[in-house]
Amino acid sequence: MEYKYDFLGKAKFFSTLSLLLVLASIVILAIVGFRAGVEFTGGTQLTVVFSERVPPDELRAFLGKFSPEGVDLAAASVLQETSIEGKPAFIITIPLNVEENEKLIERIEREMRNAFPVEGDISRTSVGKQVSEDLIRRTWQAILVAIFGMLVYISWRFRLSYAVGAVVALVHDVLIALGICALLGVEISLPVIAALLTIVGYSLNDTIVIFDRVRENRKLHKKGDLFHIINRSINQSLTRTINTSLTTLIPVAILLAFGGPVLRGFALVMLIGVIVGTYSTIFVANPIFYIWNTYAQRLKARAR
Repeated sequence: MEYKYDFLGKAKFFSTLSLLLVLASIVILAIVGFRAGVEFTGGTQLTVVFSERVPPDELRAFLGKFSPEGVDLAAASVLQETSIEGKPAFIITIPLNVEENEKLIERIEREMRNAFPVEGDISRTSVGKQVSEDLIRRTWQAILVAIFGMLVYISWRFRLSYAVGAVVALVHDVLIALGICALLGVEISLPVIAALLTIVGYSLNDTIVIFDRVRENRKLHKKGDLFHIINRSINQSLTRTINTSLTTLIPVAILLAFGGPVLRGFALVMLIGVIVGTYSTIFVANPIFYIWNTYAQRLKARAR
């Protein structure tokens, strides 16, 4: 057999584990939902630094005083407590479009300075409803086009069975990453979307390396059993897979620890993606590829 680890022999256990993780992620997304950033919901985001810590309840009560008709700012606003340059800070997202509520937002900023120990300028980011809707549409388009393009390309360069295994692994990675983001309350922003697309590319690259080795081994061992060929290929690529994952994890972990609140979501999704992507390359993409080929061979045998 000429390989050390029987990865494919453990496929049943890991396939069940992956299925449970994906189902859990779907349930979390359905129940909890994810916290969309101001880019996708529309509204205004205020980044406020204080000279001393301010209780979130006091901030919510303060925002509630400015609620326009039909909107309770105390309940609808999202408060993310953080630290900027070692000082307590809040990233406050209020569902007010700056185009329609500019005077009210300016009043909130002005009276916030009087009510709390605000230090420095209040940073403001505003996104209109039309822009946010356009961003949502373009994001979904980018994801779907990327997946379809990869399916076509891998089918052309390899075969459809390889492409199906790779795409299933990608969907697996993205769903689990989104589920963990929803569970941890990570805000889905443009950097997070960029991280999701990055881990799609990372996971695919790792999968393609093993698939290429499978293809080479199938040519070298034309009468060899596919089960052993896949196991041999994974073992031959294992050192490269581990080294690549570790060298990616180190800077991502540093970015998560020291990157600050702006990059925290991006770094966390990248960290999750690298770990889950390495796992799915071995325990999702290859078993799917093997099952597809085995089923196709059975259909051919019956046709004869």
